[in-house]
Amino acid sequence: MMSTFLEEISKTIEEKREQLIDISNQIWNFAEIRFEEFQSAELLCKALESEGFHVEKGVAELETAFIGSFGSGKPIIAFLGEYDALSGLSQQAGTATKIAIQEGGNGHGCGHNLLGTGSLAAAIALREHMKKHNIPGTIRYYGCPAEEGGSGKTIMVRAGLFDDVDFALCWHPADRNLMMCTSSLANIQASFKFTGRSAHAAQAPHLGRSALDAVELMNVGVNYLREHIIPEARVHYAVTNTGGLSPNIVQADASVLYLVRAPKTSQVNEIYDRVCQIAEGAALMTGTKVEIIFDKACSNLVPNHTMQQVMFEQFTQLGTPMFSEKDYEFASTIRETLSEQEKRGGGLAAIPAYKELMAKEIDSPLSTVLFPYHQAFTNITMPGSTDVGDVSWVVPTVQCTTTCHAQGTQLHSWQAVATGTTSIAHKGMLHAGKVMAATAAAMLAQPQLMEQAKQELKERLGNEVYLNPIPKGIKPLHSRQ
Repeated sequence: MMSTFLEEISKTIEEKREQLIDISNQIWNFAEIRFEEFQSAELLCKALESEGFHVEKGVAELETAFIGSFGSGKPIIAFLGEYDALSGLSQQAGTATKIAIQEGGNGHGCGHNLLGTGSLAAAIALREHMKKHNIPGTIRYYGCPAEEGGSGKTIMVRAGLFDDVDFALCWHPADRNLMMCTSSLANIQASFKFTGRSAHAAQAPHLGRSALDAVELMNVGVNYLREHIIPEARVHYAVTNTGGLSPNIVQADASVLYLVRAPKTSQVNEIYDRVCQIAEGAALMTGTKVEIIFDKACSNLVPNHTMQQVMFEQFTQLGTPMFSEKDYEFASTIRETLSEQEKRGGGLAAIPAYKELMAKEIDSPLSTVLFPYHQAFTNITMPGSTDVGDVSWVVPTVQCTTTCHAQGTQLHSWQAVATGTTSIAHKGMLHAGKVMAATAAAMLAQPQLMEQAKQELKERLGNEVYLNPIPKGIKPLHSRQ
């Protein structure tokens, strides 16, 4: 039977259902990419102010970062909100056919329109709970820009904005209901800009120095490097400037953007240094010059079993999102666009405790079970990165996922964008808000859990000292171009 405070929290969020859905859909329509989320941030700020939160804008010298606060004193509870989209993922809503709204446009392929709004729902629900029961403390909604390729939270941590927080909560849209209880990969992203000398490619090629050749040689060198780094590492790249569209000109300028990942920041730093050496070698081979521009970085996630256990208990009592026949029909049409490998569960299938459960429901268009949680999962590192990692190094942090997509839907895909304004996504989003608010309320009801979570964080870090992976003075690339 659901406890009274869970019923109260659920009731508050359900009363705000239409308002929250509207906010999420508007952010989906804005589809603003990293550090350019001006409309999305403003919408969330107005929503917070209308709910009685005091909003501070432009924090950490980031135009689209903000903090909404309610209450005073300790403890301080942080809800993390994201609202940035991805480039090149424009897609019409509510259709199982790949159709862009604008060719090459942006789209919410990671569901951050849902993520930011779900965290808003949790902050509002916890405010009502604390007011009704005269519970002291401060609620903060952190408006965190540029999770995708910008590490906004890492910059906010660097600015000391989380130093006085007691615990933090977040979530992520997914195709299943489970605890985000593993570690993640740390990363560094940097741009390599090569400068050469233009010349007539037929008449005087010997006078030219090709920056494009340098980019290609760098990419070849890094591909050879892959054999000689730890298997858990990942190195990705995107050529951002090929030097123009004229093959009869020796390209004087060319650029490539690299993203290096590994389980630990120290491992990332080592691999990144080797990538930089390869870039310098490519410049030497081609007679060009290279400028290495550090863009962003984030740390690996530090799991917190104490908080995860509390969240799992609340999630268990609240149950999982329930879906209509229409929801199942749409999810089925999305499933038809997926490969068999995608339908079979991807990386989750590698966790033995999940295998049996996945096998039972793998053919269902929508997942409605809560996957089990075990402390042993905190020792696993899953591929992928998040700037929540940096928050988790300084504050006990907990996260979950809820079903917002058809089973097998991959994030950063057009299918994820297409589902982002459907009732499937909305139900998952609102449920995540309930789970987070309930978790925070449970932590407040048992103050010893906060101390236990803080002690666990200290023990997990051991002798490791947190060093913010973005050096002081480094600002987002977009603001320096």
